[in-house]
Amino acid sequence: MLTVALTGGIGSGKSTVAERFARLGVPILDADVLARELTALGEPALDEIRATFGSGVIRPDGTLDRAALRGVVFADAAARRRLERILHPPIRARMRDWLGQVRAPYAILVIPLLFETGQTDLADRILVVDLPESEQIRRVQARSGLDEAEIRRILATQVPAGVRLAGADDRIDNGGDLRALEAQVERLHRRYLELAPASGRGDRPADPRPPAPAFGD
Repeated sequence: MLTVALTGGIGSGKSTVAERFARLGVPILDADVLARELTALGEPALDEIRATFGSGVIRPDGTLDRAALRGVVFADAAARRRLERILHPPIRARMRDWLGQVRAPYAILVIPLLFETGQTDLADRILVVDLPESEQIRRVQARSGLDEAEIRRILATQVPAGVRLAGADDRIDNGGDLRALEAQVERLHRRYLELAPASGRGDRPADPRPPAPAFGD
């Protein structure tokens, strides 16, 4: 089975792209969904977060205050690394378990911090959703109400777009409308189906690695 890691900066449209692949029948697993499962009430990771960061990141009902935790980790690189040490090993383990159970020509792992956390080895191909930073900021503001300063603090913790694109096998330009996005997804879906039979787990496809296609440019 071919494994594709889907990544991109905050507000780039990763979830929208993943949803379009899912409509085509592609199995999808999102690291953010796993993180929410691991930090649910009663989960060991939540207890570890409380012990590490204090009761200030826990709501009165015992659930995680995500906004409070975000404020801590995006203001302090050491705190962010501590959170990563808590969450990333079990997320990685769950992803590997899931990949071992999926039966499909190819599957997609949505990993927002793919490059930042050094998890590129989980995938055979890397797909980057690309969007100008100004548009990322606008979309995040529209969906979450975060102010620009906070969004820029988050952006500063992520690798620059150029680093992502340099490590990409494939690129989706999300600067256009939904129809253009869907056309790119359908084109890549056909491409991945072609590549899947020649791909082995843990290896890049046998097909030589081409430059990332600039669909929509």
